Amino acid sequence: MNNWISQYVRAQQAALESIPQAAVERIIERLGRALVDDQQVFVFGNGGSAANASHFATDLGKGASDKLGRRFRVLSLNDNVSWLTALGNDYAYEDIFLRQLENYARPGDIALTMSVSGNSPNLVKAIEWARNNGLHTIALVGGKRGALAGLAEEVIVIDSEHYGRVEDAHMGICHMLCYAFMEGQATV
Repeated sequence: MNNWISQYVRAQQAALESIPQAAVERIIERLGRALVDDQQVFVFGNGGSAANASHFATDLGKGASDKLGRRFRVLSLNDNVSWLTALGNDYAYEDIFLRQLENYARPGDIALTMSVSGNSPNLVKAIEWARNNGLHTIALVGGKRGALAGLAEEVIVIDSEHYGRVEDAHMGICHMLCYAFMEGQATV
């Protein structure tokens, strides 16, 4: 067991070391502009990435906003279960995020998605719609890259295909995005 744990930790460290710092910095800057320009930040994913999206929205909307004394307008599109199920039932599961963006999004807003595979149809359709409607698009993906890597304007690829490691690295990025503001490293 100790050997397995040591190997797991080493593989997790490698996944974290694959995070491109310049890309994280660009996303922090984009979030700072969204705050100044009062633009909306939409975040969404499936499974563990949905949980990460909710966590990120909480940290940015509460933690970073409290520290700055200015409020990020951030929304996890995963969190309204009745709306998600109505959209999935009445249209299609692949439309659950796209349909919410149609209601809320405006040009200049940010659509940030997380996906280990990068190929989830509901995420791909939402990012396609966002790009076509003037949103800034960001995708955090795993080593498979998937369709999202070719669609989003800003893409961070974690060099692993292991779901747990990629999701952990994505959450690490989300924490950096928030703590840059919370710890006074980002300028607004």
